[in-house]
Amino acid sequence: MITRRSFLQSSAAAAALAASAGSARADNAPGITDTEIKIGNTMPYSGPASAYGVIGRTEAAYFKMINEQGGINGRKINFISLDDAYSPPKTVEQVRRLVEDEKVAFLFQTLGTPPNLAIRKYLNDNKVPQLFVSTGASTFADPEHFPWTIGFNPNYQTEAHIYGKHILATKADGKIAVLYQNDGFGKDYLIGLKDALGADHAGMIVKEASYETSEPTVDSQVVTLQGSGADILLIAATPKFAAQAIRKSFDLGWNGVRYVTNVSVSVTTVLKPAGLDKSKGLITAYYGKDPTDPRWKDDPGMKEWGAFVGKYMSPTELNDANASYAFGAAATMMQVLKQCGNDLSRESVMKQAANLKDLELPLLLPGMKINTSPTNFSPIRQMQLASFDGASWQLFGELLMG
Repeated sequence: MITRRSFLQSSAAAAALAASAGSARADNAPGITDTEIKIGNTMPYSGPASAYGVIGRTEAAYFKMINEQGGINGRKINFISLDDAYSPPKTVEQVRRLVEDEKVAFLFQTLGTPPNLAIRKYLNDNKVPQLFVSTGASTFADPEHFPWTIGFNPNYQTEAHIYGKHILATKADGKIAVLYQNDGFGKDYLIGLKDALGADHAGMIVKEASYETSEPTVDSQVVTLQGSGADILLIAATPKFAAQAIRKSFDLGWNGVRYVTNVSVSVTTVLKPAGLDKSKGLITAYYGKDPTDPRWKDDPGMKEWGAFVGKYMSPTELNDANASYAFGAAATMMQVLKQCGNDLSRESVMKQAANLKDLELPLLLPGMKINTSPTNFSPIRQMQLASFDGASWQLFGELLMG
């Protein structure tokens, strides 16, 4: 019987033999050959968070573009993206398949707070990079305890700080109701909001209501929150449930100020299903250029995005903020691989992911740059407030850090 340990040892021995025969240093790494870089990913192509499936499809299209341009340092990207239905047990199963059967070099943009928590220890124990996870949960920026996991999205607590500060500046006598997903994703917003309000204003939160992703609707929670007398609503929800909350709060005649978290700002997958008229007046914190905003019509980055969509995607994706988000994440991954040169060992990939300096992406807001270091695993740290005018998100104020 061949144990997992003996298999790994024999693989290492084979790699060492190949290296001694004059092969590239990259051959020491699983998933790397002279012609290929094998990247693993999980994405909710089905289930309650399936609106995010466009992220994986966009990244696959981006890597196809890179391959057609000759690849990275002569190697083509083999992107293996598997459906986990936003179910942590399924994520574990799929990630084990990617690492142990497919022999991917590393994981990239695995989506969701609960799914990523379910695989983090396994990947760190096996020293497999878990790169630019598609979640802003603060726990994924912890290089001291999890040096093989690095975040990407702005920190959810940081985002909630921005909302809290804006509430204090504009409606300090308000009453706040919070709808949140009952997991690390939703709870991060509660933590950040309460921290921003501080002890002196803690009483502003008059009602909290959570939901499970297995629930069909959050209508009853929204009714309960309205009944609290709150005149401010924070919707900390993923797309399906955010759309429901936006629509229901409007239908109830609730005239409070409504904040919706950045993960649910897509006009295509959230606001249109909720109703564009019913979404008017929403406030969020933004870090990317909104494809629906005419102000970016002649912007070089937006033109680059439009050209990409025209060749590799469909018109539907052009105005989907989830798709444009994926475009930037994939570009960040490519920068890391470029910096690695011919040393594509897992250690080198992780080192370069934590060594990004003033990286500008086509669809980040002007002035925003991506920076990482061995002690900074939060690549995007700035955001700007925006309100929805019924057609597109309109930025206001300055770039902020929570």
